[in-house]
Formats: sequence, C-alpha cells, structure tokens
Amino acid sequence: MSAIAAQDAGLICGVMQVSDLDEVVAVEQRIYSHPWTKGNFEDSLNSAYYARLLRDAEQRLLGYFLLMPVFDEAHLLNLSVDADSQHRGYGRRLMGEAVNLARLHNLQTMLLEVRVSNRQALSFYKRYGFCEIGRRKRYYPTATTSREDAIMMTMPL
Repeated sequence: MSAIAAQDAGLICGVMQVSDLDEVVAVEQRIYSHPWTKGNFEDSLNSAYYARLLRDAEQRLLGYFLLMPVFDEAHLLNLSVDADSQHRGYGRRLMGEAVNLARLHNLQTMLLEVRVSNRQALSFYKRYGFCEIGRRKRYYPTATTSREDAIMMTMPL
C-alpha cells in the first residue's frame, strides 16, 4: 500500500448534519480570527448547499467544506482543516471531494475568495490549479477597524 493510500485508510467523508455543527463551530473558532457562526452553517445546510466532513477512523473531525451551487458554478464557501490536522494532506483530500462532488452535479467551474493575508491558503489553491481573477476590496473584517481585500480565484472543472 502506498503512503497516500495508507494515509487515506480509515478516513470517512460524510454529509455534514445539524448534529455535527457544535463540533464544526469549535474547529472554526480554533482556526479563524473571524469564524463562521453556527447560524451561518445552519443557513447553508437549510439552503441545501453541499456540505461534507472528513473524519478519521476514531470519528475525530479533521476538516470540512461547503459548496454553494450557482447555475453551472460551484462556489467554495469554506474549506477548513483543524489546526492539529493541517499539513497531512487532508486539505487536498477535501478539495478532491469538493471537485468530485461539483463534477457529479455537472458544475463547470469552482470559485472562491481568500484573504490576501492567507498565504498558506493562496499557495494551496494555486497548487491545486486555481487562478486569480480579481479582488473584492475591503471584503473581510479584521481585528482593527480596517477591512482586508479578498482574492477571487477560479478553476475549471
């Protein structure tokens, strides 16, 4: 068995449920300065957005993503890996699941926004094949009264 296959052994990707949200919000609060609220996740689930979780064999939450279908486009709203699970390939696994799900629903492109300051995420998305297509000025809140730009990225599916 290859190292990647061994790493994937025991991983479970399942549909996010309302009953998972306390755990999901706890991850959000650990990794983001301005995390999504439980209400944000509830709204996404109630809107029938595609939401998936990645768990290990012990059912520990490793990460998750939410995709909003818009006509023929998948808008990646959130892709997150818990702090102590980062740099182990789980983000790539989640992105692969998101891409496969979008393709299954005949979506043609994937779009996302990422903070200008989030160099780690920018590098990840570029390696995955996303290209910058523009910026949303003052899109994200910050710890100060100023706001931060978002880089808009897209990738054909």
